[in-house]
Amino acid sequence: MANFSKSTGPRFSVDVYQNEYLPDGGREVNAIVTVTATGGGTTGRLPAPTAAVVIMVDCSGSMDYPPTKMRNAREATAAAIDTVRDGVAFAVVAGTHKAVEIFPGEGRPVPADPASRARAKDALRRLSPGGGTAIGTWLRLADRLLASSDVAIRHGILLTDGRNEHETPEELRAALDACAGRFTCDARGVGTDWEVKEVTGIASALLGTADIVADPSELTADFTRMMEHAMGKEVADVALRLWTPQGAEVRFVKQVAPTVEDLTDRRVAAGPRAGDYPTGSWGDESRDYHVCVRVPAAGIGQEMLAARVGLVLPDSGEGSPAPLRPGLVRAVWTDDMAASTAINPQVAHYTGQAELAQVIQQGLDARKAGDWSGATAKLGRAVQLASASGNEDTAKLLSKVVDVVDARTGTVRLKAKVAEADEMTLETRSTKTVRVKK
Repeated sequence: MANFSKSTGPRFSVDVYQNEYLPDGGREVNAIVTVTATGGGTTGRLPAPTAAVVIMVDCSGSMDYPPTKMRNAREATAAAIDTVRDGVAFAVVAGTHKAVEIFPGEGRPVPADPASRARAKDALRRLSPGGGTAIGTWLRLADRLLASSDVAIRHGILLTDGRNEHETPEELRAALDACAGRFTCDARGVGTDWEVKEVTGIASALLGTADIVADPSELTADFTRMMEHAMGKEVADVALRLWTPQGAEVRFVKQVAPTVEDLTDRRVAAGPRAGDYPTGSWGDESRDYHVCVRVPAAGIGQEMLAARVGLVLPDSGEGSPAPLRPGLVRAVWTDDMAASTAINPQVAHYTGQAELAQVIQQGLDARKAGDWSGATAKLGRAVQLASASGNEDTAKLLSKVVDVVDARTGTVRLKAKVAEADEMTLETRSTKTVRVKK
């Protein structure tokens, strides 16, 4: 185990789980890297002004159907504002086919205190639905507001109830590219008239969470939880640093818990044979990453360091960022068949969880395309994987889309009628995983 701590904030540790043994000529090395932060988050030791948050509320015309939806959104945003810690800077943006800063209206967030919270909630009461939806403009305004605050942790919360119909997918992609690495963002879809891939794509690009709130009356509880989670973050811009030796290549780096997120293409060069993969902001929490490295072939009895895995924390103002002492991924070639064919339990578990997320998406896509046999096969495999891994939450969501005949073998029948909210919930939450039982 490797450890690293800053004078304030969480203490990080890295653990590596793998089967290091390869057969003669074997080349692929897999490892699960568990990163844990302790002593930060809920302790609230860091001074509040190190964080800022912008809440983006959909105010398009569709928020008027039913009329209670806008009221629920206002109440949820007010509850989130009440959850902002004293001193944390915050702002509120009303989003339609344009973005308007409705609070504080000064071009930058202001610190939370009883007076500013009261002013913000007064501004919320004046919100009314009307207009279209151009989410990229909301994100760009949030970015400008957050950039105006001299803080370490920059966070956004975005609520939408409809499709992004007033800008092109390319415009939204450009906005996400411009905002990536500048702030994290949690995204929520309320009701069932929004596009799952848009909302999950926003959260993925900005290293936040995505979820559905099918019943608008549940927004207040969800917004409160989201803001409490955001208030627990104490270190931003943490990167996973991976070094590999000459002749080795990184096949992929994926976050596999608490959700599946492929980080492979987000690599930023960090010196000879090293690269940094963004992980966003951290409080008190633990996450798992699957690292796969292809090494040069070698003979029986040889061994090598396949990779070093560590963390890089942002500069605290006391010099350059110091990397965490790394965890080591090893490769040892053996003629012991039992040793070289054994699959590490952590690697096996998360390989299954990543496949589970993939086959759910493929199954739902096949169902939408009318490919019932393909959908049955993929969703049946999903039921089998969810059952075998103990992912009970996903198993329950699957049972609303298919009738399970035998979970062990993955034998299912597609339901003829599925509530839209149930299908969207399964798709939105398909990447949520369960931790391996140690």
